[in-house]
Amino acid sequence: MTNFIKQKAWIVSVNMGYGHQRTAYPLKLFAFKRKIVNANSYQGISFGDQKIWSSSKNFYEFISRFKRVPIIGHLCFSLYDRYQRILSFYPKRDLSKPDSSLKNFYSLFRKGWGRDLIEKLKRASLPSAQVDGQAIPIISTFFIPAFMAEFFRYPGNIFCVVCDADIARPWAPLMPFSSKIKYFVPNERVVERLKLYGVDSENIFLTGYPLPLENIGSEKLEILKGDLAERLLILDPKKKYFQRYQSLIKRYLGGLPKKATRPLTLTFAVGGAGAQKEIGAKILKSLRDKIKEGKIKIILVAGTRAKVNEYFLKQIKDLGLEDSFNKNVEIIFKEEIGEYFESFNLALRKTDILWTKPSELSFYTALGLPIVLAPCIGSQENFNRDWLLRLGSATMQEDPNYTNEWLFDLLDSGWLAEAAMEGFIEGEKRGIFNIQKVIHSGKL
Repeated sequence: MTNFIKQKAWIVSVNMGYGHQRTAYPLKLFAFKRKIVNANSYQGISFGDQKIWSSSKNFYEFISRFKRVPIIGHLCFSLYDRYQRILSFYPKRDLSKPDSSLKNFYSLFRKGWGRDLIEKLKRASLPSAQVDGQAIPIISTFFIPAFMAEFFRYPGNIFCVVCDADIARPWAPLMPFSSKIKYFVPNERVVERLKLYGVDSENIFLTGYPLPLENIGSEKLEILKGDLAERLLILDPKKKYFQRYQSLIKRYLGGLPKKATRPLTLTFAVGGAGAQKEIGAKILKSLRDKIKEGKIKIILVAGTRAKVNEYFLKQIKDLGLEDSFNKNVEIIFKEEIGEYFESFNLALRKTDILWTKPSELSFYTALGLPIVLAPCIGSQENFNRDWLLRLGSATMQEDPNYTNEWLFDLLDSGWLAEAAMEGFIEGEKRGIFNIQKVIHSGKL
């Protein structure tokens, strides 16, 4: 799309976990000065603002890790999770009344939280940076910066990207009926949920989640389709899925390559708070013999967490897999978040199975990735899990200690190939292009 490079917008995120930053990463293509602004850590942030953000981030990461503590950890997390719970969708009713957490955010705005950020963005929106004489739009991947922009009267358009399959009331502003914030949403449920919260339907755009261009290609999806074709060949070794659905494969992909260029590859991704790394260790131990035999490659994603990287390195050593390191066992670890996302996206092109908790990575099933689901952390992930299971592109993990058995049963049955195609067909793949269209023209 030729307007990608010309289009300008403030891309605003927060570095609390990976979800909001991962969502922002593909949007960097049309970011003003090609930079992503982190609302909680930008250069020159005021001391008071940073203190509020830091306390929230530190508590979230602590509580995510503390959940692993038997009994008391689960109890404490449950109490915390009540404040971000998503109410039942049925019966459909007016859910526009703000909850206590949303009121608290606006109370902090009235005390000045966020003013510094928005004033800086206003000053930076000089005539040379404007679009058709107007301030460049803000696209936020977290609701709080979007609310700040509206509260402190940012003059340009304000967009908010939703990165879950369902959302709690705090995602909609205090007075949703009169708000000018526009939403980019990943699925129909979020469209209807925002309406229940009082958001005007004209401010809701069903774009799909913004997947990275390096995994898609153009709107013709040539990169995605090429990667999926080889993946299906690997995920269907006994041709059970191909025999039943070869016409479907031909319709969407044109066919499959004659020979695979790599072994079956499983990528296990740890969350931003470093939780669930022990699952990766169990996967390694269970698949140790198959790794040594070259029957499977494991990619362990430590992200930007040095301690998680060290933990995985120790597991590899303790299991005697040093000879397989960087061949059939790989770790993705980068100190800089952008470098991590770049490496991760590249690894996904050679990944056949993604094993992760149902975070924002749930939407990556649209790349034709079958997902093995680790346990949820947080109520919003329950809804991501349910969405994936309804889609038919994911399965709950069995006991990781016996991965060498159940994973290969799924492989031989052809189910993993079927799940890959379900994710590709049913998931929205063109989210980034749809977002670009709205930014450029105001409509899909």
